[in-house]
Amino acid sequence: MNQPTNPPTSHPANYPTHHPAATPAHAPRHTPDTPHDLVGIGIGPFNLSLAALAHPLSELDTAFYDQRPRFRWHPGQLIDGARIQVPFLADLVTLVDPANRWSFLNYLKARERLFPFYFAERLHIERAEYDAYCRWVSDHLPGLYFGHQVDAVRWNPEHRLFEVDYTQLDTDGEAEALGRAYTRNIVLGIGTEPHIPDPLKPLTGSPGAPVVHAADYLDHRDTLLTAGHVTVVGTGQSGAEIFLDLLRHRPAGAERLTWIGRTEAFAPMEYSKLGLEHFTPDYTRYFHALPEPVRDRLLPTQWQLHKAVDADTLAAIHDELYHRSLHGGWPDAVLTPGVRVRTAGRLASHTIELHLEHTQQGTRSRLTTDAVVLATGYRPRPLLPLLAGLDPYLRRDGSDRPRIDEHYRLVLDPAITATGCHAYVQNAELHTHGVGTPDLGLAAWRSATILNAVTGTDTYPLPARTAFTTFGLHAQRPQIPSLRQIRELTPLADGI
Repeated sequence: MNQPTNPPTSHPANYPTHHPAATPAHAPRHTPDTPHDLVGIGIGPFNLSLAALAHPLSELDTAFYDQRPRFRWHPGQLIDGARIQVPFLADLVTLVDPANRWSFLNYLKARERLFPFYFAERLHIERAEYDAYCRWVSDHLPGLYFGHQVDAVRWNPEHRLFEVDYTQLDTDGEAEALGRAYTRNIVLGIGTEPHIPDPLKPLTGSPGAPVVHAADYLDHRDTLLTAGHVTVVGTGQSGAEIFLDLLRHRPAGAERLTWIGRTEAFAPMEYSKLGLEHFTPDYTRYFHALPEPVRDRLLPTQWQLHKAVDADTLAAIHDELYHRSLHGGWPDAVLTPGVRVRTAGRLASHTIELHLEHTQQGTRSRLTTDAVVLATGYRPRPLLPLLAGLDPYLRRDGSDRPRIDEHYRLVLDPAITATGCHAYVQNAELHTHGVGTPDLGLAAWRSATILNAVTGTDTYPLPARTAFTTFGLHAQRPQIPSLRQIRELTPLADGI
């Protein structure tokens, strides 16, 4: 169910950590006397969901900043035909507000594509279509400030507000002006960054045979299709999609492809209906209530819930390999799980040598290849560089990670929280909220949880129960609302 989240979008750069209070053209104009209620930092799918759900709330003054010139969702991985692993109902708003104007279905209606979609009978849409939908929202939703790089966040005890310093960038990405916003609440949605294994870090970006992360696959695809031998490292969804794309477009009998990864098998993602209930608010609440050591032990065992491969993708790979064996012989492709890269280096400038170890056999070997694609996943972008100004106020757990409460708030010193001001996070709480953290299916629910906490009301009423599974032992039976507790249905629109 896991989806790669947006690449890093707003983070500190080599600019002064303390900005003069300046307001460039086209930027929000706020002073300590007229602060925002909420400022979002980073505009990936999660903060875009928050902005979309905040839009109808006229009582809230919000602004969202992102250093990029426009919204893009993993442009390097929008392979033709690749689909997201969650149903289209897991858009920005629908699972908490189905009548919201920023829903995926309303996007289709606005594009006059609702009937074609109806006949297509697609529960899972293509990644490119999800990206187009999010860009449609970002192009029309007010209060989004692209080309604004957030450099620092501080607490101002005199004004009892957060200060958000930013740099306005020109069309070339160069600094154009400095500014500052004041806000009662901040929401950090700064995304993730590509993870590159240590043995391969020295090879990325250096001249010669390409070593590229999956995040940049499409930028290098033409080169990879013509390379002599290509190795894909990583046995998750991205690795499978890239291997399949290369396999389909390289000559039969001369594929010259190798696919390796550390997992013990090319394993299918857990997609049973009850298994998917790990991506519900019920499980999120259960996981958050577990002791920290239990959470830390549990997470690595759940990799097949969010780091494995969609079964249809695995089937498509097998079908393509089988098709290429119809006339005798085998495709020139090696698929080996349970392999880790120990070290790596360049041979001259045109080849790469990988030193491999099989984790079960304990055997070692060398692989010479002409290109490497690292489908090695993403890691949360560190919060602390951006929050250096809040460091004295942050409360940490036993592993020195930020503590995060059930409402997605960083646990801060009461000197801040007693004023009613809070700092929230999106997709930075895997250690406290579990496997659903990066999942698009929980985006709207998390956004609604944050907005309910900010407003102090049930602005978006959320269900008391979301799973048939009861996680853990309870003194009472799971909550089953009585008929009298179920509210009268609210029409989706006037006259319906």
